Amino acid sequence: MAAKLVVSFEKNPMLKLYYNPISLNSRRVWVALLEKQVAFEPIALNLDGDQFAPDFLAINPFHRIPALVDGDLTLVESLAILDYIDAKYPTPPLLPTEAKALGIVRMVSMLTLNELLPAMFPLTRQMLGVPGDSEEKLAQSKQQILTVLRFFEGLLADRRTFFAGEQFSLAEVVAGTAVPSVGMFDISFDEYPKLQQWVARLAGRESWLQTEVPQAQIAAKIPIIRDLLAARL
Repeated sequence: MAAKLVVSFEKNPMLKLYYNPISLNSRRVWVALLEKQVAFEPIALNLDGDQFAPDFLAINPFHRIPALVDGDLTLVESLAILDYIDAKYPTPPLLPTEAKALGIVRMVSMLTLNELLPAMFPLTRQMLGVPGDSEEKLAQSKQQILTVLRFFEGLLADRRTFFAGEQFSLAEVVAGTAVPSVGMFDISFDEYPKLQQWVARLAGRESWLQTEVPQAQIAAKIPIIRDLLAARL
């Protein structure tokens, strides 16, 4: 296992990360910063309306997290933030330079954001009792998740440790903070042994352990999560 990764709580660290610990979008940035051992100040938003406060809207007028502030630069959208972090702090690299590996990493990241996560929203709403999604929509969402899992399993089938081969990359940071969550929809990884091993491998990394949210903390946030998901309908 990698050495203990430390978050800096200096009075004026270079980076400020606006986040919420239960947010998958936030977690991927948090993981990347920990993997690179970059000092940053974590600033948590409750998402109970504080995302609409004037101070935060001045940082991100789209009232979403994460947001990263680095001196006079403010970045929103997690993939843009991840690219910035990897370029500014190149060691260890999270993007491969070889063309094939780079294409796979980008593809896995985009499939996670454009195919997997949108399919998870209706099922999460159903689980939390938020009405509005038809049975047909729920069935389609589950099938979409299974399609993504099968595709990812195929990418890992040739004994790869990670999607980019032996290099831990942004594919792990993006997909690895989302894929394990599909288990809450009674989706088993038994049919995806390579993906199951990959998930277990990531779960043992210090960056995953440090950013794991206790179930009690998630349960306390359910009313807020329910409201946020209802707003997406």
